[in-house]
Amino acid sequence: MKRQAFLATELVNRTLPGQAGGRRYEPPADAMERFLDLLTPTMKQKLATADNHPVRLVRLAKALRPVFEVATEVEVASTLNGLMRRYKAHPYLTRDAGQPFHLHFHGDAETAVESLGGEFATALALLMDAYGMRRFGICEASSCDTVYVDLTRNGSRRYCGDACSARAKTAAYRRRQAAG
Repeated sequence: MKRQAFLATELVNRTLPGQAGGRRYEPPADAMERFLDLLTPTMKQKLATADNHPVRLVRLAKALRPVFEVATEVEVASTLNGLMRRYKAHPYLTRDAGQPFHLHFHGDAETAVESLGGEFATALALLMDAYGMRRFGICEASSCDTVYVDLTRNGSRRYCGDACSARAKTAAYRRRQAAG
């Protein structure tokens, strides 16, 4: 679940334009390849053989982004329920080499990309089930709209990464210093 939630954020952040770390972000030409490099070799191969996979992956990223943007738990639940239906997520037990059985939720959709969509939507739904919507969102730093999933023990993450956290803390410190 945690790995798939992380991969969902990476797909959104790497393939969609926006603001990142105070700067305009346009996905580089190799953004899709960089995302695929995060996947297991088997999944990477499945996605690479899917018809028109770059366009399908961007479409999936656009479908996932609203999960991080909506304001209420009702909206998050509705969005995730819609994604799980759209990508036909079905649970099944699987075992990786030397590991115990665990639950996966590949979708039963047109290509491996849409199947991955079912898995990503379900991973986010499981986070919602366990922790509520406070475990994912949009970076709170100014000029950054990068999405994040908070997998920390205490659930205190509010920024996409250390750089935005440091920028926000420095700006707050400077405001306090200027105010006297």
